[in-house]
Amino acid sequence: MDFDFSDDQQQLRDAVAKWVEKGYTFERRQGIEKAGGFSREAWDELAELGLGGLYIPEDEGGLGMGPVEGMVVMEELGRGIVLEPLAQAFIAGAVLAGHADQDTKDNWLPRIAGGQALVALAYQERKARYKLDVCEAKATQTGSGWTVSATKSLVPAGDEADAFLVPAQANGKIALFLVERAASGVETKGYVTQDGGRAAEVVMSNAAATLIAIDGLPVLEHAVDIGIAALCAEAVGVMDKTLAITVEYLNTRKQFGVAIGTFQALRHRAADMKMQLELARSMSYYASLKLNAPAAERRQAIARAKYQLGQSMRYISQQAVQLHGGIGVTDEYIVSHYFRKLTQMEMTFGDSLHHLGEVSARMQDTAGVFA
Repeated sequence: MDFDFSDDQQQLRDAVAKWVEKGYTFERRQGIEKAGGFSREAWDELAELGLGGLYIPEDEGGLGMGPVEGMVVMEELGRGIVLEPLAQAFIAGAVLAGHADQDTKDNWLPRIAGGQALVALAYQERKARYKLDVCEAKATQTGSGWTVSATKSLVPAGDEADAFLVPAQANGKIALFLVERAASGVETKGYVTQDGGRAAEVVMSNAAATLIAIDGLPVLEHAVDIGIAALCAEAVGVMDKTLAITVEYLNTRKQFGVAIGTFQALRHRAADMKMQLELARSMSYYASLKLNAPAAERRQAIARAKYQLGQSMRYISQQAVQLHGGIGVTDEYIVSHYFRKLTQMEMTFGDSLHHLGEVSARMQDTAGVFA
């Protein structure tokens, strides 16, 4: 199989890498984190690169690209540990383009592509424990449409978003709705997350909603899988940069008059970090290439990838801190921010044990089919 990137994909990578290097410095990131973890100005700059419309068809104002281009972009954003949740634009673009009615598409897709609208997936509930089919939110059909009552947690940039994609129970099944943040009955409470980004608790009380899909669980599963594939690619970028910082430190920090990178035991540990990085990279490719596969095949691939990425993120982040020593956990030093990012990513969209259980359950289901 040919894993070489096309010229267009490489140009896209170069453009994003250049922006990260020159436009999203560590100093700027620190300022954004101190200001609350989200910058509308940085979000607009991502939109100017066309990244908000990556998953949106060209006739709706987007770039009409797909999972591989999304992977390329997220890897480069990961190297800069960019705080703004671009993956939410991928999710919203794919869901609305694939399932919304034409009026909703016309109203939202060009604005998502242009960066004027941030639409966040608000699906997590406190009792769900990562299970997508556990949903206490309620939707009620009225004469003029639908209303939703829900409490959703850890919504990315939730108090900055313009609208939410919300799963809720409707007529005995999980449906998917779009709810505007400005709608009556919507309240948000924002906070800074462990990695320096921003999230919010979102409470909806009989808030006006637009129906996206009445059979919403398969759509929600696909939306989360897009998010996981994007997270896997972003994590590869974060780990790649973490390893580069660590190797540079090993080659400059001296003990007994020589660089500690010459010590064989430390060289072996750096080599093990590199091995974990390449395992993660291959599984990130696997996840992205399976995003358009049939649902059962896609979900199995995504769970496998997230499990391996979780193992790699934990190993690389912890080794990086240990090889740096005490400086590795200070807020002033850059590697501590990569450590925090990887620690949070390992828990996002389901932790490693959750996805190991998903892989095991699906393998048992497959074995039952062929028994």
